[in-house]
Amino acid sequence: MKTIVILCDTLRRDHCSPYTQGKPLNECWGDGAPPWAVNTPNMQRLADRGTTFTNAWCGSTPCMPARRDIYTGRYEFLERGWGPLTDNEQDLPRQISGEPNLSITKMLKNGHSISQLITDHFHLWEQGAGNYHMGYTGHEFIRGIESDAYRTDYLEAGSFDCPAPCLDAKTERHYRNMHLMDRSEHKDWTAAKTFDAASTWLTRNHQYDDFHLHIDCFPPHEPLDPPEDLLKQFYPKGYDVPDQWRGGWGYDTIENLGFEPERVKFCQALYAANVVLADQCMGQFLDTMDELNLWDDTLLIFTTDHGTYNGDHGRLGKLQTHQHDAVGHIPFIVCHPTQSHGQVREQLVQLVDIYPTVLRAMNRDLPEDVALHGVDLLPLLADPHAKTRDYLLAGQFGKSMTLTDGQWILHQSPASPKNQPLNWYGYHLSRFMAGYELGDYDGVSRPCNTTSWATPTWLSDKQTDINELNNLAPQMPQKVQQMQAALREKLTACNAPTEQILRLGL
Repeated sequence: MKTIVILCDTLRRDHCSPYTQGKPLNECWGDGAPPWAVNTPNMQRLADRGTTFTNAWCGSTPCMPARRDIYTGRYEFLERGWGPLTDNEQDLPRQISGEPNLSITKMLKNGHSISQLITDHFHLWEQGAGNYHMGYTGHEFIRGIESDAYRTDYLEAGSFDCPAPCLDAKTERHYRNMHLMDRSEHKDWTAAKTFDAASTWLTRNHQYDDFHLHIDCFPPHEPLDPPEDLLKQFYPKGYDVPDQWRGGWGYDTIENLGFEPERVKFCQALYAANVVLADQCMGQFLDTMDELNLWDDTLLIFTTDHGTYNGDHGRLGKLQTHQHDAVGHIPFIVCHPTQSHGQVREQLVQLVDIYPTVLRAMNRDLPEDVALHGVDLLPLLADPHAKTRDYLLAGQFGKSMTLTDGQWILHQSPASPKNQPLNWYGYHLSRFMAGYELGDYDGVSRPCNTTSWATPTWLSDKQTDINELNNLAPQMPQKVQQMQAALREKLTACNAPTEQILRLGL
């Protein structure tokens, strides 16, 4: 079977039509939500053809840790933070295509299959990650977004459109690149180029009996600079706002950022327009699927790496606090050629499940010497009563840890401000995520000092508090203890380093 994974970065599930049925956001979740709906008809096309999972959660965050979950079928955040794949990891594209240094002819003779990465996500090439593309038979990188070190053409100061807050920040590269790439139509945005490249690849490669295609679309991740006509759907003034507003989010509370309510509305509109852009661009790719009749022999998975705060909990941007619903609870849709079209599943699923599901769909054996944290979702498509897991984990390395059974959610903070003991497993230090002070490498790990979120342990009941606004931990100590015991058991079952249990006071 052919397999396709589509990941749109930083996509909130309450901006996806299959999860809102077209309702205004303030009627779906409410906390700080604007009074308009976000229409994503192409995500709905996928839901109509596939199975919509309502209890899907990210695992490791943010961007590259989530991808390591997908590529390895194991939680990254238990052992380290942002970094590249390591030598001993049997990443998904290599499991499909074998070692990439063979000729394609010999690779196919050996029983392997074509794999392809198409992306505008420059973090995949950035120092501190940099090797996630190496296992694929082929890859295509759409250049220019965010701080991609791409164009350096001489420009007079003030001669290109860059919001004032970005002139001394890494995203200055983004606006410089976009100016030199001359965007005038929707097709000039990198999301459109990414899905256009994927459509072209399908046209040229659909004749294979099977293949694996991974489409990694950076939008709706910031920078938030969608086409103005899409922005005006949510904010009629468009870009007719103070220059400093166009810098978009910071990752902080609205109070600390000093954003007035009107500026928050503008940020929310920028994000919504970026979602609509990504959905429109994906539509072109789905049209190609239709034209080539690929739905009959293709498994397609659509998801994201995490969500973001967009007014929820008085915040903008991801990170900064526990992975509450807005960040951790994600869209996840699976389209199978014959099974469970238009259906919904409530079982707990995660990004680590993509690894075994894709391999099984392509009739590949799972590695025998790897203890996977993911589960094969194919039985769940055939049987709505099939089981996945009782609890799932999520978190960022060295920060708080999340456990949920789908209703109750525990966000467990470290037991002491020192957040010790903690070790970073693997040699490579992230060049991207700041705040991790690492000691000497002993051949296996490095001692790590980092602070966690300044937020107490949190307990939520999603049946009564879908936005997780009320911390029930102080008034329900017995439930907290029950969830903490389940968290300890889950960490033990996942062979998490012992110090993770110790630093959390479990």
